[in-house]
Amino acid sequence: MTIAYEKLCATSRLLIEAGLKPVQGERFQPTGFADLGPARFTLPDGTAMLLVASAQSVANRLESACWDDSTDDLLPQLGGLPYIRVNLDGDRPLTNSILEAHRINSPYILEGKDKSVFQKLKQEAAGLENGPVRIADLARMVFKYDANALLHGVFLAKSELAGGRLRLTRALSGFIEARNVCIAETGGVKNDRIDPSGDTKQGFGNVPFHRTEFVAEKVTAYFNLDLALLRGYRLGEDATNLLTALALFKVRRFLSNGLRLRTACDFQVVDGPKVTRPDDFPLPEESELLGECQRLIASCRNLFADPAVTVVRWQPEKKAKKDKDKDKDDE
Repeated sequence: MTIAYEKLCATSRLLIEAGLKPVQGERFQPTGFADLGPARFTLPDGTAMLLVASAQSVANRLESACWDDSTDDLLPQLGGLPYIRVNLDGDRPLTNSILEAHRINSPYILEGKDKSVFQKLKQEAAGLENGPVRIADLARMVFKYDANALLHGVFLAKSELAGGRLRLTRALSGFIEARNVCIAETGGVKNDRIDPSGDTKQGFGNVPFHRTEFVAEKVTAYFNLDLALLRGYRLGEDATNLLTALALFKVRRFLSNGLRLRTACDFQVVDGPKVTRPDDFPLPEESELLGECQRLIASCRNLFADPAVTVVRWQPEKKAKKDKDKDKDDE
């Protein structure tokens, strides 16, 4: 199937939905927040709703959808996409801009003794210090070093980089909601077979615990690709199509391989995925999208860093120690 990019030209958003259900049984454990617990809410008609996976959680999983943990690298078909790799001494990989929470703005990239990436960004951002940030110029710089960051957003908050104003919002987002939910209380006991009555504060003894799970009439995953934002980057047709195809691949990959959200929350797709806007856009299969990404990566090579993988070595800056004797003399 040829991707029908022309059907996306007249719309600002590409919206996708997929119906989910637990792989086994009916219960599932939703995302939880330390000061809130499960994120429950009620619709105006009284329907009980539940946030199963937040936008932040789904974003993390979409980011890693193009990564192969077995090789600690991009999927082979996505080789050539630019990203920044952080190595320890001896070329041992530590982390990278695709998996880091703040992507290019990771402290492991910008805060170590190796300032090579920081200096490259500072040099290329030199024209962005004054006046409104020219988003197209910033997008071109980010695309050069990590194309994924254009989909997932980045905030280069360091004051030395154009005053800490370099920000790109998330173009691809998603979340999972459950409709008409009911609580399913569960629990268990951590058993101490040696001393059941031991001091639990030190980790001994039997420790009972409870867990709140849920059942739902319907669970739906939602995805939103901001096409107007991608077009506004003015990267050219091939680069814009690459970001579009890569975003759709990430959605497909997440739905086929990434729905084990936590130990007690494992889903499968039972309806869709289907595009709800524009409703005449046929969603390509995962393998087709991967092939399209491969083709467009080759077409966009002149826009990427050379080599595509930029390496920075991680060695933390040593914190200055206070000279206690000097402090005393100054008192």
